[in-house]
Amino acid sequence: MRKKERKTVITFSTTTAAIHMEQCCKKRQLPGRLIPVPVAITAGCGLAWAMYPSETKPVLAMMEQEGIAAEGIYELEI
Repeated sequence: MRKKERKTVITFSTTTAAIHMEQCCKKRQLPGRLIPVPVAITAGCGLAWAMYPSETKPVLAMMEQEGIAAEGIYELEI
């Protein structure tokens, strides 16, 4: 079994927003990846962006620049 780690998880209201997030992060070489929304969270779409908490600030700045809206931002052990 994989050891759980503390992650920042960003949820989105639409799959389109989640895919846009992935494209923008890859283009700018920002850390993180799309994951299925953890069961501890409910979200509008089934995808979320996960990254280490130390990586959150530049990702949130990019989201603001690109107009990507988060449905929720959480810190979880996943």
